[in-house]
Amino acid sequence: MNKSKNTQLIKTEANRLGFLSCGISKADFLEEEAPRLEKWLNKNMHGEMSYMENHFDKRLDPTKLVEGSKSVVSLLLNYFPTEEQRNDSYKISKYAYGTDYHFVIKDKLKNLLNYIQEEIGNVHGRAFVDSAPVLDKAWAAKSGLGWMGKHSNLLTKQVGSFYFIAELIIDLELEYDTPVTDHCGACTACIDACPTQAIVEPYVVDGSKCISYFTIELKDAIPTQVKGQFDDWMFGCDVCQDVCPWNRFSTSHKEPLFNPNPKLLEMSKKDWEEITEEVFAEIFKKSAVKRTKFSGLTRNIKFLK
Repeated sequence: MNKSKNTQLIKTEANRLGFLSCGISKADFLEEEAPRLEKWLNKNMHGEMSYMENHFDKRLDPTKLVEGSKSVVSLLLNYFPTEEQRNDSYKISKYAYGTDYHFVIKDKLKNLLNYIQEEIGNVHGRAFVDSAPVLDKAWAAKSGLGWMGKHSNLLTKQVGSFYFIAELIIDLELEYDTPVTDHCGACTACIDACPTQAIVEPYVVDGSKCISYFTIELKDAIPTQVKGQFDDWMFGCDVCQDVCPWNRFSTSHKEPLFNPNPKLLEMSKKDWEEITEEVFAEIFKKSAVKRTKFSGLTRNIKFLK
């Protein structure tokens, strides 16, 4: 079978598995990203996320992650919800409403890799979902799935940005897609709306100023100087995506596992302030919110009060 047939086979199966889209790029060193990442780290924009300093070479060179790799298959999976939390509630980022995406996507990627091996033959590769040193957004942009917005999230025409990004890095040569052009234009909606001014310049986010960093990554006490700036976000933040004009095209996902526990949508601020460990365990049974633990969430809620 030739490259064209194999490429089409993979994209068709990705679509059948429920992925929003699939793009493919050559497994090369990310030359443009190298100085950008180095500068970002040197300016300490990763805050206490010291893991960002590790495996610098692996982040930029997929052949160091998968020996003999030829292609990076990038995939998008929609998570935009049908219903959102009530207005008088502390907020959690929409991506964390349902089952932890790592589990959901890993299963789909395993199925896709198995399919490739069954249909095409002796293909080796690895699946990556946001937990290994892979620059997801850079690969997705290189694969033509969207462009990097001024808020540093991937953006796609007619779709927006409420989706997860994942990769299969495989040792199979395929037909490669080309990047799309930037369609942010003169818009600065995300920069203007960021409650903590974390978007320090177009396309550059100081991770150590982001509400998501404070409410998820930071293990110490939240600095008092940002008190009153969180806009009621207790886990993550969607402000830069919510205000983006391209997200007016967002449509609800079709993945039942991403549907929230109904209680999540019913909770008011008062309910959150009185949350018990049992209720936390019930609502976030398989959720990404478990990462911050009960103690982390209650710390965030106290900070918002």
